[in-house]
Amino acid sequence: MFPLPIRPRRARLNASQRALLQETRLHPSQLVLPLFIRESPGQSPAIDALPDQQRYLIEELPPIITQALSKGIVAVALFPCLLADKKTPDAAHALDPDTLILRATRFLRQRFPELIIITDVALDPYTSHGHDGLLDSKGQVDNDATLEILAQQALLQAQAGATWVAPSDMMDGRVKFIRDTLDQAGYTQTCILSYSAKFASAFYGPFRNAIGSDTAAGTLALDKKTYQLPYTNPTEALRDALLDVEEGADALLVKPAGHYLDIIFRLRQLTHLPVAAYQVSGEYLQICATAQAGWIDRSQAILESLYAIRRAGAQFILTYFALEAAALLKE
Repeated sequence: MFPLPIRPRRARLNASQRALLQETRLHPSQLVLPLFIRESPGQSPAIDALPDQQRYLIEELPPIITQALSKGIVAVALFPCLLADKKTPDAAHALDPDTLILRATRFLRQRFPELIIITDVALDPYTSHGHDGLLDSKGQVDNDATLEILAQQALLQAQAGATWVAPSDMMDGRVKFIRDTLDQAGYTQTCILSYSAKFASAFYGPFRNAIGSDTAAGTLALDKKTYQLPYTNPTEALRDALLDVEEGADALLVKPAGHYLDIIFRLRQLTHLPVAAYQVSGEYLQICATAQAGWIDRSQAILESLYAIRRAGAQFILTYFALEAAALLKE
C-alpha cells in the first residue's frame, strides 16, 4: 500500500458517508410545478412538443395540485392557453376580469388556501402577433405603452389571489411600475418574481407551442431580441437584474437555467435576494428525448440537472420534472 496521507476517496466509500458530507441539498419544496390551462374542452389537452405534460381545464386542476402537495411541492406557476379569438393586437383580454388565468387563480385560491400561486405577467398569450408587449406604428415593441397594461394585469392577478406575480416580458422599468401599482392598491404583501435575466433563447419553442403563441406568431422562432437578453452578454444580464433589485423585486429569475449556470452563480454573489431559475421546455425535452432513445438514464439525468442548478445558487426551480423529481428525492 502506498503511503498516501491524503485520500479523498475515503469520504466517499459508502452512502452514509456521502450523505453526511453532501454539500448541495434539494427538497421538493424548492421545486415549482408549471401548469398549462386551457379554456375549452374543444382545445387539445395534449402538448405535442412536451411529452407527459398537458393543458388542464380549470376543474381538472385539483387532483394534480393535491398530488403535488402530497409530494412536498408547495408552489405552482400558471400559464394560460387562450382560444384564438381572444388574441388581439392590443392584448385587451389580458385585462378582462374573467380571463382564464384569473378564473383559475380564484378557483385554486378558494380550494387550496396555502398554495403558492405564481402568475405570469406578460402579453404573449394574449397578442395576435405573439410578442410580449404592444407594438407601435412601426411594428416595434413599445416599452412604455406596455407598462400600464402589465401593471394592471399584475393588479388583477393579485386581486384574484396570486401569491407571486411574475413579469416575464423584459420591458424596462416594469418591476417598479408593477410594485407602485400594487402598493397603491393596498397589495403590499403580493410578491414580485421578476424574470430578471431572460435570454433570447432557442429553448422556448415547446413552451410557445403549449400556450399557443407559436400559432399567433406563425413561428416558434419569433424574434424577441429587442427585449430579451443576448446570450453573449453576461454583464448586461447582471445589470438588468440589479435594476430589478432597485425597483422592488422580491426574487430574481434566470431563464433558461441549465445553459446559464454562470449567470445564476454570479447573480447569487451580487444580491441578497432569492435567485430562482426556470428549467425551460427545451431543456426538459432534451432529457426526455435522449432518455427515450435509451442514451441516458432519465431519473439520474433529471436529478443531476436540477442539482446543477441548485449548486449554481438557485433557491427554487421551475421545472416540468417537478412531480417526477419530488418522487425521486423521496426514494
